[in-house]
Amino acid sequence: MTTICLYQDTRHEQPLFWIRDILGIGYISRRNDHITELRINGYAQVVRILKELSPYIKFKKLQAEALCKASLLLSEVGVKKLTSENFKQLVEFVLIVQHENYATRRKKTREELYQSLDLTP
Repeated sequence: MTTICLYQDTRHEQPLFWIRDILGIGYISRRNDHITELRINGYAQVVRILKELSPYIKFKKLQAEALCKASLLLSEVGVKKLTSENFKQLVEFVLIVQHENYATRRKKTREELYQSLDLTP
């Protein structure tokens, strides 16, 4: 399952309720660390929301496109029916997201991802 999760300090959570009402999907939860999150779960739901928001996305456009393609693939094929080629496509989408995100720790390489999925290059 894919998930879009928007976080906000609980003191300023009201926009998350507004976003949920505008999109007509998702659920709100308050965490113990005073963070409120809006979660949208499911392949089809994530694809729909990303397509609707696409014209407005400025900072995470490449990640959104990769997540949309991965979610489409997963929803069309189904997790249990993925072929080696499908897994390789998913690895490419993961690498796009990983490359575009800031991370303080080392990221996995294509070879490491292939190895963890029992794929050969």
